[in-house]
Amino acid sequence: MPLLLSLALGSLASEIIVAVAIVVVVFIVFFLGRILLGLLVNSILGLIAIYLVNVLFNLGIQYNLATIIITAIFGLPAVFIIIILKLLGISI
Repeated sequence: MPLLLSLALGSLASEIIVAVAIVVVVFIVFFLGRILLGLLVNSILGLIAIYLVNVLFNLGIQYNLATIIITAIFGLPAVFIIIILKLLGISI
């Protein structure tokens, strides 16, 4: 009987470990998903803003990897900094 009891307790412990691991994985996926969604939204809004500035004011800001990365990370404030730098004659 003690062997059966130890097997049942071992099974319960492994089920608890699996449940905790699932909760941790779901939390990590949710957290990373929110970060990636935020970067995606910042990128899209920033590129739309740069496009509109290019169309309306004909600044000629190029769409390159640096512009996209800076806009994706920092969002619309980065677009304003890119515009100011372009007006000062510094292009990225």
